[in-house]
Amino acid sequence: MRVARLLAIGIALVMVTSGCTSEPSLKEAAAELQKDTQRLETNDVFKNPLKKLRILQRPDKDIRCDKDKFRRVLRATADYERINEPLDSHLGRAQALMENVLVQDFGYKLEYDFSQMDTNEGRFIHGTKKDLGITVTVYVAPEAPTWRLDAMTPCLPT
Repeated sequence: MRVARLLAIGIALVMVTSGCTSEPSLKEAAAELQKDTQRLETNDVFKNPLKKLRILQRPDKDIRCDKDKFRRVLRATADYERINEPLDSHLGRAQALMENVLVQDFGYKLEYDFSQMDTNEGRFIHGTKKDLGITVTVYVAPEAPTWRLDAMTPCLPT
């Protein structure tokens, strides 16, 4: 009995330390990215015609990224009109709005980079859905379109 227990514990430790974890399927990750597309189109912020949401690439096609592995990609742009305000304030408000949408409405966990807090050249937002490996990067630009969103699944077997 002790041997069986020790063997089970040993196998579990080897799997954990060697990184043997189950990765999501492309089908699961792609389905979530397609839901993100729908969330984007129906979100209160982006369904406003003044935001000029444009879906440039829908995540409905497999893109080869390695031998027998594929990913899905979502690309979109939207605008946040600058009202007579300093550029730094405009970028800060646009960044905060997008961060709130990504966290609260889409479920991304963000990586904060405080070094770009007051830059006027533009700002990047990075986030992940760790359970599915989906990553998102949003460039908050000083010129239109304000938001340039790229989200993708990891490179996965079909």
